[in-house]
Formats: sequence, C-alpha cells, structure tokens
Amino acid sequence: MDVLINVFVALHIIGIAALLGGFLTQMKAMGRGTARFTPAMLHGALTMLVTGVALVGLNEADDQSVNNLKVGIKLAVLVVILALVYVKRDEEKVDKAVFGAVGGLTVVNIFIATLWT
Repeated sequence: MDVLINVFVALHIIGIAALLGGFLTQMKAMGRGTARFTPAMLHGALTMLVTGVALVGLNEADDQSVNNLKVGIKLAVLVVILALVYVKRDEEKVDKAVFGAVGGLTVVNIFIATLWT
C-alpha cells in the first residue's frame, strides 16, 4: 500500500508543478496584461484534485490518520483555483488580479500542505 500511496503523492506533485509552472511561465505576460491560462494549468489542477481524493481514500484504507480540516481547506482552495482556471481558460487575456489570485492560491496550497503538520 505504501508504494501505491507514494505513486499518488508523486502524481500530486506533478499536478502542482504543472499548475505552478504554468503560472510562473506567464509572469512576464502578466506584467504586460496578456497572461492567459494554459491547458497545463487546468490539467495540473485536475490532476491535483483526482490524486488528492485518491490519497485521502488510500490513507484511510491503510488506517493512517487524515487531518480532515487540513484536507478540507486544501480542497476548498483547489476548488477556487479550478473554478477560476476553468471559467477563464478560453480567454485570450486574463485580468492580472485573477491570474495573480490563482498563483497566490497555488502557493498557499503548497504552504498548507508542507507547513501544517
């Protein structure tokens, strides 16, 4: 079971890398006001959602404790990220505030995951 959980953790990290990487590659464009959400950002957020749900289930099945408050907050932040990226995915230009909010919420989600023990 540990190997399976670690595979899903790796996939979860790949998802966050796609989301954050997509944001970071658009930073210069955000300064010019021409940033847009890339498909990799949407797919990264969806990967995070699917693997995160799977990780909770696998950890519960393995009788490991799960901090439901932490998971709930991370899920809420991810749902906001997904909603913003999904709604604005086809726009040629995304407002700086919306684009910055997605990047900021992504970083918040990373800090919640790593610092909340």
